Amino acid sequence: MAMDGTAFAREIDTLFARESRRVLATLIRLLGDFDLAEDALQEAFMAALRQWPDEGIPDNARAWLVSTGRFKAIDQLRRRARFDQILTQQADQLAARAVVEMDVENLAIEDDRLRLIFTCCHPGLDQDAQVALTLREVCGLTTEEIARAFLKKPSTVAQRIVRAKAKIRDAGIPYDVPEGDALYERMQSVLQVIYLVFNEGYLASAGEQLLRHDLSEEAIRLAELVLALLPRPEPEAQGLLALMLLHHARRATRTTAEGELVLLEHQDRSLWDREEIARADALVRSALLTQRFGSYTLQAAIAAVHAQAPSSEGTDWAEIVGLYDLLLTRMPSPIVALNRAVAVAMRDGPEAGLQALEPLMEDDALRDYHLAHAARADLHRRLGQREPAIAAYQAALECDPQPAEQRFLRQRLAELA
Repeated sequence: MAMDGTAFAREIDTLFARESRRVLATLIRLLGDFDLAEDALQEAFMAALRQWPDEGIPDNARAWLVSTGRFKAIDQLRRRARFDQILTQQADQLAARAVVEMDVENLAIEDDRLRLIFTCCHPGLDQDAQVALTLREVCGLTTEEIARAFLKKPSTVAQRIVRAKAKIRDAGIPYDVPEGDALYERMQSVLQVIYLVFNEGYLASAGEQLLRHDLSEEAIRLAELVLALLPRPEPEAQGLLALMLLHHARRATRTTAEGELVLLEHQDRSLWDREEIARADALVRSALLTQRFGSYTLQAAIAAVHAQAPSSEGTDWAEIVGLYDLLLTRMPSPIVALNRAVAVAMRDGPEAGLQALEPLMEDDALRDYHLAHAARADLHRRLGQREPAIAAYQAALECDPQPAEQRFLRQRLAELA
């Protein structure tokens, strides 16, 4: 059924946001080539823009896009194959396989993004390339967004992605989920990728939109798929899922209706998703009981203490500091030490927090990290130290944080002025 132009454009935008990465994952499996699949995805959506206004959107739009993209890729290979016998053979093989697989390919589509993640996280690739490639191909983040997550130049990230694709192609890395020991060897990389995807949704690295719930929910879905796939429970996979659920449970209270940032201490806890919190709590307990837990489970335990507290003042800050002490032994990092210093300030007062924080600011990793300067500014503010607070807020702004965070920091500066 045909529809008017405005409604059609809105429907296509929604469909592209929802389906494009799933369609791409399936096309990569079917075509065996990242770049060919990306071209095919674009061709499929262009064909949809031409045909669907008159014909209407198919009942199974994803399958239509996959099928169209596949045959567009075959056509492209045939056009390029005029003087290349290898491309001719490749096109013929893809066309023959398409006839055989047409009836069964839809059954595999749901798992294709999981297959793609494990392919991108193959041990033949270095870890930075694994993460960058997965964020780009599975989740559709731009190279600029990935660069922000890595604190790298976009050109560096782009080169990593190109090299990773080439290595997958040249080494014949299979597009599949590994079995046995190989599955667990790749698990840490897979979990890291999923968490970075979630973080991009939890606090967007660029653009006016502070939260991207679609990415957060996709990361949660991928973590659930990983857990369902494993032959036995993996504590860190449980811990990661719990951590994401606990953060996601607060999504309705993290911004105002106008999109402005709301700090944890000012959020309306009655609006937190108690079902997600209860589910996460069960996952944390299960992971802790195994005694094989790691950093994700400990971070989830910290988030669980926050989620169960009736207010910021009623939070068991002593327990949180103790959990950060344990986390530092498992994952020593400047960010963990920074979070511990903030917890110390809540337990023992801002002066104690500053004493814990000041030595950390010498670390290169925190000098350009806006949240470190913002934490320092807040502690000076709470102590009534106006000039150091202003300087620290200005330092945070110079780190070019997300627009909503910039507005929050400027508001704090205005209050001090």
